[in-house]
Order: sequence, then C-alpha cells, then structure tokens
Amino acid sequence: MKIILSRKGFDSSIGGCPSPILPDGTLLSMPIPNDSDTSFRDIAWNGVNYADILNQICPNKRFNKCHVDPDIRNNRVNTIKGWMPAFGQSGSAQGILSNAGVETGDIFLFFGWFRQVEQTDKGYSFVPKRKDNFYHSCDLQVIYGYMQIGEIITDQERIKKYYWHPHSSDVYTCRKKNALYIPSDKLSLYPDMKGYGTFKFREDRVLTMEGMSRAKWNEYEFLMPEHVYGNKKNCAKGKGLYYAGIWQELVVNESEALLDWVKSVII
Repeated sequence: MKIILSRKGFDSSIGGCPSPILPDGTLLSMPIPNDSDTSFRDIAWNGVNYADILNQICPNKRFNKCHVDPDIRNNRVNTIKGWMPAFGQSGSAQGILSNAGVETGDIFLFFGWFRQVEQTDKGYSFVPKRKDNFYHSCDLQVIYGYMQIGEIITDQERIKKYYWHPHSSDVYTCRKKNALYIPSDKLSLYPDMKGYGTFKFREDRVLTMEGMSRAKWNEYEFLMPEHVYGNKKNCAKGKGLYYAGIWQELVVNESEALLDWVKSVII
C-alpha cells in the first residue's frame, strides 16, 4: 500500500490566503479559483456559502468560480443527482501518480494551508498570530481528508458521466493524461469507516514543525527522500523536512512506521 500526500486548496499564489480552521475544529479546505461552472456560492458549510465565508476572512479579495476537487464533502447548495465522491488529476501530476504505480487500495491524504479563525461581531476572522500559541494562531499545513482508491478511471467517456466534476469537462477530457479516482466503499485500515472522508483539526494532523514556517514539516523518517517516489531532496536547513518547489503529489512507499502513523491520523 502506497500513501500519497496530496496538496490541495488555497496557497500563496492561488487563492492567496489560508483555508479556515473553524471554531468547532472543521478544516474547511477552500477549492482553488478557476473558470469552472461552479461558484463559491454553490457550495456551503452549515448553511453559509463559501463566498460569504471568504468575504469575512479575506475582505480585500473577491472570488467567483472554483475547482471543487477533491470532491469529498457533498456540500452543494443545490443537490446534484447521482453525486459521488471523486478526485481528479491530469497532466504531469497524473504522470507522477501513474509512473509511481499508484493503484487501487492506495490511500490519498489530502493536506493544505490552514489557519484558525474565530467568531467576531463582524463574522469570522483569523486569530491574531502569537508565538506562544503556535497551533492556534499560525499558518499550518494540515491533513484534512483522505480517500482510499477503489477505482481509477482513465476512459474519458466514462469520466464525462461524472458531469459535476471539473475533470469531466472538455478542458480536461481532451488531455492525454486525465484520470478520476473513485473511493472504495470502506477503508481497509478501519472497515467501519467510509473509503473517503474529512477530518477535524488535531495537532497530530499538523505536518508543520512547531515554531517553523508552514512548509517545513515534522521530521518523520518514513517521509524522508529515500522513502518517496522520484528525485526528491530535503531542502530544510537544520531540523525538519522541506520539499521545495511547486508540486501536488508525494508518493510514499509502504512501511510499518508509515502505516502506524496513517492509522493514528485517520482514527
């Protein structure tokens, strides 16, 4: 079993602000802006659409259309007939997954850039940064969801049947590399759990090393370059783990320590 750490949601160049960790611990990953058919007003949490949440936490930015992927929360304002969870990948990122031999049974752990928000009389606002309150006031990379692969669809005509998913559009189905990942019914590590889902915030789900910038991770041995696919290099100076550059998918080879960690993160 391979584990894929998959970076999703807003970043400094796309979106430009962290996704919120809501007061109840919900990790609400914000889908990246693009020119799809779905808008931030089409998806909601607890009856509040994402556009309104973003207007509160990022009042100087304006967001319209978005790329809902991975689509694992089933939170459309208007119910989609036949909706199923799915995750799409294409281009060079899909090439990495394919070349690394990612297959059914492997598990995606989705992570992204998050920061705690608090409720104010004007709505949600990011908690002011404090050095003595790292996990609850600073920028973090946090694991927010998972998917165990039940099926990998590469037939573009089949992908088009998932008409609500962005990778079913002509923009993606015309590409040489375009795939849709469908979750298994149950999670093999914990058969009482679904094959996909989202998490609430816990400190053990934070990848960022305490006291460091968000992209410098805890120095887990099983995530070191010798255990991941490709020619990765740890670019951290001193302690920690830092994989530099623009990348989406980090494929990690199975080990007992890795699976023990994954089990602890999920449950």
